[in-house]
Amino acid sequence: MELTSKQRAQLRGLANGIDTIVHIGKDGIGENLVKQANDALEARELIKCRVLENSMLTSREAAGNLARETRAEVVQVIGTKFILYRPSHKKDKNDRIKLVKA
Repeated sequence: MELTSKQRAQLRGLANGIDTIVHIGKDGIGENLVKQANDALEARELIKCRVLENSMLTSREAAGNLARETRAEVVQVIGTKFILYRPSHKKDKNDRIKLVKA
């Protein structure tokens, strides 16, 4: 799923109010971190991640790798933080993020 610029802007706005959930440290992106990110994406659809100073990865590398591993879209990368989005499979559609049309 490729996000449009309008959808990215919408998701960036929604991400302003959320806390960082996933922290990537010196161990990089391992199996446990991918599981944590998958669980968070399923529950929230939109997550904020942070690359810690002791990580060997840049924010862009970490965002790309984690997005690939979780089948998510990178919404934005700024400094040490990045935002990922993946539509959830929640049964209740009222709990899902409704993206603007292209």
